[in-house]
Amino acid sequence: MDKKLTYADYARFSRLPDGELVRQCRAEAFHASGPGGQGVNTADSAVRMCHVPTGITVVSRESRSQLQNRELCLKKIRAELSRRARRPKKRHATKPTRASVRRRLDEKSRHAKVKRLRRRPGMDD
Repeated sequence: MDKKLTYADYARFSRLPDGELVRQCRAEAFHASGPGGQGVNTADSAVRMCHVPTGITVVSRESRSQLQNRELCLKKIRAELSRRARRPKKRHATKPTRASVRRRLDEKSRHAKVKRLRRRPGMDD
């Protein structure tokens, strides 16, 4: 991933059909950890899926079926792509309020006073 992706790139990926999106992903099955006993530990039912162009990686181990976990991973990738595809809000520069400016200046003068008191006597400029 050399160039930085924009929200428009993520939007383009999120509009792809399922088959095309799956072709761009790398999936691997593994043993799910945690509670579940034999149903979880004996089969490679958990799935980790990585969307190669964007680097988004998701894991699904909700179901005992590897096929259902693959479908869940695809849904999670699509949800993340659509979340990243949202256009960022435009930021407006705001002016600090008079009260905040006054508080900042008061704090600076109080700090300067403390520093002046720390000086050794006779070191005045």
